[in-house]
Amino acid sequence: MNTRTVKVDMLARVEGEGGLHIRIKNDRVTDVKLKIFEPPRFFEGFLRGRRFTEAPDITARICGICPVAYQMSSVHAMERALGVTVGGQLRALRRLLYCGEWIESHVLHVYMLHTPDFLGYPDAIQLAKVYPEVVKKALELKKIGNDIVNLVGGREIHPINVRVGGFYKVPAKRQLLDLAARLEVARGLAQEMVRFTAGLPFPDFEQEYEFVALRHPDEYPFNEGRLVSNRGLDIDIADYEANFAEEHVQHTTALHSVIKTRGAYFVGPMARYNLNFDQLDPDIQALAREVGFEPPVLNPFKSIVIRSLETLYAVEEALRIIAAYEMPDKPYVEVQPGPGVGWGCSEAPRGILYHRYTLDKDGLIVDAKIVPPTSQNQKTIESDLWNFVEKAVDLPDDRLTWQCEQAIRNYDPCISCSVHFIKLDIERE
Repeated sequence: MNTRTVKVDMLARVEGEGGLHIRIKNDRVTDVKLKIFEPPRFFEGFLRGRRFTEAPDITARICGICPVAYQMSSVHAMERALGVTVGGQLRALRRLLYCGEWIESHVLHVYMLHTPDFLGYPDAIQLAKVYPEVVKKALELKKIGNDIVNLVGGREIHPINVRVGGFYKVPAKRQLLDLAARLEVARGLAQEMVRFTAGLPFPDFEQEYEFVALRHPDEYPFNEGRLVSNRGLDIDIADYEANFAEEHVQHTTALHSVIKTRGAYFVGPMARYNLNFDQLDPDIQALAREVGFEPPVLNPFKSIVIRSLETLYAVEEALRIIAAYEMPDKPYVEVQPGPGVGWGCSEAPRGILYHRYTLDKDGLIVDAKIVPPTSQNQKTIESDLWNFVEKAVDLPDDRLTWQCEQAIRNYDPCISCSVHFIKLDIERE
């Protein structure tokens, strides 16, 4: 009998705390556990009893990497509950804010967290010693994303300018034009990013997935659209909980999400890309084909290239929004408190982020539900690890461990986005 164990007590280069345990017996995988042991932070509980206006600022604190996603999902849910529609330049500014978050988050992941895996370096500091110009350009590109979030959102981390109905204040045209000149430079940096990542060495690992993402008829999705999949799902956001369920698994504090009738699914850049490729700019589609990335892309290790293509899209979209921008007369639409239930779903850099709120007659939050992207991908990550290790059991332990960690980082997991109470059932006799 030959038994091997791959154990990573603390995963590196991911946000939050988690570990990995894989057991191999006679060259067969017998157990895989992605262990999330960071305690839930109970944000859903914190929200109860708070005014609907407080949700954007409270939920922004869930994640330091993608606070905009939490704000956008929360404001869309509140506006739906209260019968408010935000359009015009305010809607465009929301997309611009999302562009900033995608740029800074994708660049952080691509260059600082994931590229070291592909080139055999333990971290970005060691990578910078060999590729100083690559890292320097990465920091320049990331700074542009941060500056967009700072200008539109009020500060770089946990923005404070977002409110239900719009913003507390909006930028002047000249402020955005100052950003536009730098975004022209960013376009070239993002194109370089695509070509650089497309040249990385990828393990041979294609899998069949059910991809789930927002789908909008007129644009690559950020804030709005229907939830669709490559296996026939096509629903309004209000029907999310009728089609998706969360399951408690003993080895993790975060719940596993499944499609009720089919099981595990995949959210994030690969899902968006495979389901919305036709909504990308023709020039971006042409670049994708040039580097060999016409969809479907089924190798999760290649998601690093898709993040680079989405970075380029965010730069181009930001330039379009700025060119068409006219300062609105008022930075927000008036919203009156009242009872209702509202649903919101936006595309965080890591995938769909679902919010649902119930409000009472005074606009106080009675109940809240938040489902982060990483919890939705957890079951698929474990499936990837199981299938990947089955094909790589001949690798020495150190190399196998390295590539298993890399497989997890394909998803850019945000482990600290843990918001639920764990349901406790007690039986007494």
